[in-house]
Amino acid sequence: MSQSPLFSMDCAMFNYGSTVVFDGLSFTLEAGRFYGLIGPNGSGKSTLIDLLMGIKPLSGGRISYKSRPLQSYARKDLARRLALVPQQITVGFDFSVYDLVLMGRHPYIRRFSAPTARDLQLVDEALGLMDILHLRRRSVATLSGGEKQRVIVARALAQETETIMLDEATSSLDIKHTIEIMRVLRRKVQESKLTVLAAIHDLNLAAAFCEELLVLKKGRLHTMGETGDILTSALLSEVFSVQGTVLRDRAYPRIEYQMHPDEHSPLSPAQNR
Repeated sequence: MSQSPLFSMDCAMFNYGSTVVFDGLSFTLEAGRFYGLIGPNGSGKSTLIDLLMGIKPLSGGRISYKSRPLQSYARKDLARRLALVPQQITVGFDFSVYDLVLMGRHPYIRRFSAPTARDLQLVDEALGLMDILHLRRRSVATLSGGEKQRVIVARALAQETETIMLDEATSSLDIKHTIEIMRVLRRKVQESKLTVLAAIHDLNLAAAFCEELLVLKKGRLHTMGETGDILTSALLSEVFSVQGTVLRDRAYPRIEYQMHPDEHSPLSPAQNR
């Protein structure tokens, strides 16, 4: 007997006022997979993550998590199952890095109780994985945008959930820390059956780390499947309106974008003299 999907979205509808975002969106997500969510700006990626996190309510249709309606879960119960890494955060108080990451353990700490030794261990592990142990006593307000993002990823890791969703969470990071975060998440998918859904703009990054892709275009699911199968030159043209060649000379596909002859160098011949 096949295992039930982790998430099921059935004929989901959502709108902002009179603006329809989704009208009959359906798909399933399996546990223990690394999913990439791709699509042009305005295709509904952030809204879809908000719906799956239970942050926004559907206008119609149904979302199920482990065969139960998502809205039937208590907020604290969901916080033990789902963690979100947003694109950016605003911290209203002068929290230290350590205190903010410790917030990931709040769904497990009883009211008026102190963190357990395990809570503190998970916080230290998350800080180490994100290479921010040296920042633990710093105020979050004093950090750069990229450092703040690593703190939020650490908080999600400390939360120890079954699923982590990232809403373009690596957009403010340098390439070194972007790759490190993706490696950490992929390793946890492989070793502890974590499920990851990451909205990603960089298609080569998605190709390198994601097992499956969900492709949105204008509020509909254009296609979904194994990354190596659906990432094609035709997809680049149909969804993103760009020309490129998908190379398959390594373990994962990579894209070489086609440019006009005068675009190969950012400098004109006169500037290159």
